[in-house]
Amino acid sequence: MPPTIYDIAREAKVGIGTVSRVFNDHPSVSKETRERVLRVANRLSYRPHPYARGLARKRTNSIMAVIPFFTTFFFMEILQGVQSKLSGLDCDLILCGVNHPDQVEESLRHHVLRNRVDGILFFSMRMPETFVEQFLNHRTPLVLVDAYHKSFDSLAVDNQQGAYEATNHLIAFGHHRIGMLNANIESIPARERLRGFRKAMEEAALPIDAALVKNSSSPRLDGFTRESGYEIMQQFIALGKKMPTAIFVSSDIQAAGALTALGEAGLKCPDDISIVGFDDIELATHLGLTTMRQPMYEMGVLAADVLLARLEEPKREPVHTMFVPKLIVRKTAGSLDSRIRVASETAA
Repeated sequence: MPPTIYDIAREAKVGIGTVSRVFNDHPSVSKETRERVLRVANRLSYRPHPYARGLARKRTNSIMAVIPFFTTFFFMEILQGVQSKLSGLDCDLILCGVNHPDQVEESLRHHVLRNRVDGILFFSMRMPETFVEQFLNHRTPLVLVDAYHKSFDSLAVDNQQGAYEATNHLIAFGHHRIGMLNANIESIPARERLRGFRKAMEEAALPIDAALVKNSSSPRLDGFTRESGYEIMQQFIALGKKMPTAIFVSSDIQAAGALTALGEAGLKCPDDISIVGFDDIELATHLGLTTMRQPMYEMGVLAADVLLARLEEPKREPVHTMFVPKLIVRKTAGSLDSRIRVASETAA
């Protein structure tokens, strides 16, 4: 890992603020201190990031991340990427949690219009149209992550395409009776993933049984929880012989709950049912879960990069980046044995 200003400060026995002032030629630093900091930097082969100088000229040296939830694996991994990018730039990351869409505008106005941050990363929520013009006029840099608006830089995952590919993977292995275990349909990702599931089923001329498409009703974390996965899988199990042979699950954490419910019922995956998840959080590896990988950490790094670039060039045209999830085949769906089993069951 390359050295940061924290390493320089520790070795030179000064504060990180002093290191920042040295690299920005601030007159308040004594000649002796400046030379000591530069010697340490040279010894550690440290090169100040060009964005660091730009940030140092700003009023607060702070970036705010506005997120709907603090506790989901998705946001935790993205924020790790953001923090890794900002850690060497003497820039603070401020987290602002929004529990309800009605709070979005209030949070933005409170922090931005009072000049409390230099830029904002806005996660997984729709930008209020009533606030767009006001925000643009204020000219505080904003990057949308897992969201889109034509007027702002954005990074998003193609949820529909990811769900489409996940469902097609199950179809390719001979499954005809396929279900979907979804999160709360009020969530944008949940709606997009449902569209992808439906598209794959319709293109394959497979019937979509309403009883096999189950959405979480939980408002907690939009239903992207282990508990919702567990409860909905119990509903599938209760169908008995009408239970699907395969299920696309809208998140890995829900899939973890679903697998627990299957185990308690004495059912095995993929012997009795195949499952594909979505996210590829660390837990998916331990569960042997076939899933659609979102580049969460990389998205965080790029989101910080885009915001820093916007700070340097505030008048450039908005940049929009779309990530396509990648299928990661493990044990819960996709083995040769399961293809042969499903094909023979269908023929029978």
